[in-house]
Amino acid sequence: MAGHSKWANIQHRKKAVDAKRGKIFTQVNRLLSVAAKEGGGDPDSNPSLRLAIEKANAVNMPKDNIERAIKKATGDLDGVTYEELKYEGYAPGGVAVMVECLTDNRNRTVAEVRHAFTKYGGNLGTDGSVAYMFSKIGVLNFAPGTSEDDVMEVALEAGADDVVTEDDGSIEVITSPEAYADVSEAMRAADLKPENSEVTMRASVEVDLDVESGEKVLRFLDALEDLDDTQDVFSNANIPEEAYN
Repeated sequence: MAGHSKWANIQHRKKAVDAKRGKIFTQVNRLLSVAAKEGGGDPDSNPSLRLAIEKANAVNMPKDNIERAIKKATGDLDGVTYEELKYEGYAPGGVAVMVECLTDNRNRTVAEVRHAFTKYGGNLGTDGSVAYMFSKIGVLNFAPGTSEDDVMEVALEAGADDVVTEDDGSIEVITSPEAYADVSEAMRAADLKPENSEVTMRASVEVDLDVESGEKVLRFLDALEDLDDTQDVFSNANIPEEAYN
């Protein structure tokens, strides 16, 4: 079996984000809107909005854009109402997939998601068909060479659940969703900047893929991520590093 690398996966996603900067702004704008509408426009009392603003800052969204999205959502400006939708199913090879969307047109979104599943040999399932395999966690990933002692000291003091050093020297900090913002802020205050930082869904069991299967699944996941209404795509695929080349 070819070598699997969590760090390769992280770098692939980072490059994909950089290549789709315009779409990322659209995604984050919708995320800001939903968070502000549900919990109000004050990030100090709205953890979801605070996370959305952090994501906006991470992709260098202009401050004016952030403020405008919040004002639209709270009624200070006219705007569009978005609905949160989740889809579950399987990619080729028995890989579980979850797709989170924000949309102003439910019929359009489900048609596009269903088409992607069909085109790439996946199977769109019913609610709950794979969700039980995933748990919501906060994750901060640090590049190989980062001081393990420094990361561990700051992370655990700030309320992280675990700190894991991978074989390639990269470091992963795991938190509860509730503690994520505090840990993230503590890391940055200590001048420890993660390469990747997010609240995500992680599977309890992964499916190991060979290179050929990994390439097929990557194409499918990329197609889902390219959909206009997609916010996030999660899977339990463990993809070999060679598949990213």
